[in-house]
Amino acid sequence: MLEANGVHAIVDEFDDYVPTPALSRAIIHHNRQLRPGREAEHADGIVITPSHNPPRDGGFKYNPPHGGPADTEATSWIAARANDLIRGGLRDVTRSEPSAVDQYDYRDAYVTQLAEAIDIPALQKAGLHVGADPLGGASVHYWALIAEKYRLDLTVVNPVVDPQWGFMTLDWDGRIRMDPSSPSVMAGTVARLGDFQLLTGNDADADRHGIVTPDGGLLNPNHYLAVCIQYLYANRPGWRPDAAIGKTLVSSSMIDRVAASLGRRLWEVPVGFKWFVPGLIDGSVGFGGEESAGASFLQLDGQAWTTDKDGIVLALLASEILAVTGRTPSQLYAELTAEFGAPAYARIDAPANTAQKGRLAKLSGTDIHDAQLAGDAITAKLTTAPGNGAAIGGVKVVTENAWFAARPSGTEDVYKIYAESFRGPEHLAQVQAEAKRIVDGALAG
Repeated sequence: MLEANGVHAIVDEFDDYVPTPALSRAIIHHNRQLRPGREAEHADGIVITPSHNPPRDGGFKYNPPHGGPADTEATSWIAARANDLIRGGLRDVTRSEPSAVDQYDYRDAYVTQLAEAIDIPALQKAGLHVGADPLGGASVHYWALIAEKYRLDLTVVNPVVDPQWGFMTLDWDGRIRMDPSSPSVMAGTVARLGDFQLLTGNDADADRHGIVTPDGGLLNPNHYLAVCIQYLYANRPGWRPDAAIGKTLVSSSMIDRVAASLGRRLWEVPVGFKWFVPGLIDGSVGFGGEESAGASFLQLDGQAWTTDKDGIVLALLASEILAVTGRTPSQLYAELTAEFGAPAYARIDAPANTAQKGRLAKLSGTDIHDAQLAGDAITAKLTTAPGNGAAIGGVKVVTENAWFAARPSGTEDVYKIYAESFRGPEHLAQVQAEAKRIVDGALAG
């Protein structure tokens, strides 16, 4: 259908699965080779995947020529056009007979170019015994090639691709979900802890990561982001000295403290990886990460690696960290908590109807009249992101020791409360309770 509509399509040479980061990398690499004035030849891409969601929730992902996630304007247009075509009985869908289509070895290109983002010699010298679990997803053959090409002691612990997902342990709600940050989903992987020095996992399209260590089990995504930042900014001399640290508003404030200790600018943006794209492209942001186990970072030379989340490179980075420092990411996070404190972090849901969710998305800081949160003075009431001034579609309330953020769900009659406290779990529970009272009061008033 793409070819029939005048779109030059390039498919995988081996009819293999193509992970999201491999597509993003291919787009960036192709467009980087073009001279100015040849923008009409720029590539973009499509991935069809459920990502980390249940298999029934298959999705259509479009990556524009910048290689990252499409913005709301583009995705809304695509959804509207698709619905128009469906309502028209697909009469306007033009098809052509099968014909020869250009091919590209996405897998070999991505794996070969990994040496531009990861310290491969350090991995080879350390000789670590690691395992990678694709969770039945698109990275399965990529991990096998990584082990072969770079002569690493790396085992694909579950090479099975099963359309029925019969091997998958169920998530907390009894559903099949390929979320590598979920202890329930990763239970089968964690059971192999004794066999390896480090274990990693990816979701179906490999844009998310899960890190498992013998001393810490499955690492909380927020914890790993903080460790990555601490390590990368100390071990990437090719990056710009002013390269900022990117985080979403609902990621841990441990990142704020690490950034301050590094003397680096913190670039805090709304939820969504698309916000990191411009900074990754021009090198002004060295690392962009989300609390939901999605992140990417620059090449060793400071150029863009991927502008979409890359679960493969984040998983390999865990091995590089262990190889270079001699300590696992969980041990390094324990060192961070000894220096900055140990935050308690959680997300809960609260009921809200459609009208209430609409009001929450448009809240202003002036709609919140409280001066304190869980015993501490409120220092900020945010409805726009400090990093880029974009609306966050909710509100974030901050104190010296804690914060909460409330955002409406896009699919359910609830709103999400993200909260964190550096004063322990009991204080976190108090923050969560007061957050619900504050938000409910603002919605009612």
